[in-house]
Amino acid sequence: MYPQPYIDYLVHFHGLRDYFECHEILEEYWKEAPIHEREKHWVGLIQIAVGLYHYRRNNRIGATKMLVSAKTIITQEQAKLTKLGIDVSSLLSQVTYVIESIQNQKPYKDINIPLHDDHLVALCEEQCKQHQCLWGQPTDFSNEYLLHKHTLRDRSDVIEERHLQKKERAQKKKGT
Repeated sequence: MYPQPYIDYLVHFHGLRDYFECHEILEEYWKEAPIHEREKHWVGLIQIAVGLYHYRRNNRIGATKMLVSAKTIITQEQAKLTKLGIDVSSLLSQVTYVIESIQNQKPYKDINIPLHDDHLVALCEEQCKQHQCLWGQPTDFSNEYLLHKHTLRDRSDVIEERHLQKKERAQKKKGT
């Protein structure tokens, strides 16, 4: 009933609190669709994860920008998000609260995406066990990799791909 990347997103969001991975998982899924068929509600969920990642790292400007944009999308895409088992009015309240917390210089605090589908929650809780985590557990602030993943992850494959693309462009340029 729900796409596996969405379930994976929820497990990483609520169980592992790995917002960077949430963003990666859902963005990859979103990009699988042809550009003219990409659904905006996925972007709203991606932006929530990115916003919380920034907030947790005290990047308040980046967090605010992402969460304000996410709130706009959530407001526009309520029907599609409801079909994903999300209690949209509660989600909007939570996102609003987080934006206000950022603006009022309050410290980061985890939130959960409110789900109204008990079957989805049970499925996610089961998958959390496979990841050796608990649904709804708080952020592990001692995990530096979790907190600063975008700067600490291995990017050798990305760098290699960019190098290959640059080389191909240079060869094409020579041929013209």
